[in-house]
Amino acid sequence: MNITDALPYIRRIFLAMLLGLASGFALNEISFLFIKETNRAPMTVTLSIPDGTAAAIERGEEPPSIPEEMIFVVGDVLLVENEDSVDHQLGPMWIPAGGTASLALEEEQNFVYTCTFNPSSFFGLEVQEPVTLWTRISGMLFSGVPFGAILALYSLIIWPIKKEDTHAENHV
Repeated sequence: MNITDALPYIRRIFLAMLLGLASGFALNEISFLFIKETNRAPMTVTLSIPDGTAAAIERGEEPPSIPEEMIFVVGDVLLVENEDSVDHQLGPMWIPAGGTASLALEEEQNFVYTCTFNPSSFFGLEVQEPVTLWTRISGMLFSGVPFGAILALYSLIIWPIKKEDTHAENHV
């Protein structure tokens, strides 16, 4: 088999790989639309403890606007503002009444901290790696290349290239 006999196979494989990469790109970009929490650069995230939170917790009520857990990216800083008249604690942070405290989130990990401004007495922090350009490219390659290879293989099985096709192209 010489190079001219192989050209139809090379073209078919090349087109299948392009189709696989395009499909991988589309599927990955669609999936990245759904993970908005980590599809951003690190930033300062402010959590406010409203006035009356301690009293609401004593009555067994849920304080307004305080989530049970939050999702962050590596490099974020959690800034807690205490607008309550009572001191509060979130894990290693002591937040005096009317004051603020901050926590730098420098590693990917899940934290469950003791918390005085949540009725459950616990607060979850999930820290994930941010989505970067390399994350997007590697996702496209990890899904697109195998899909392209499968497309190429199945296209050669389902629509085999006939010998007369290769000879007809050689004479043109």
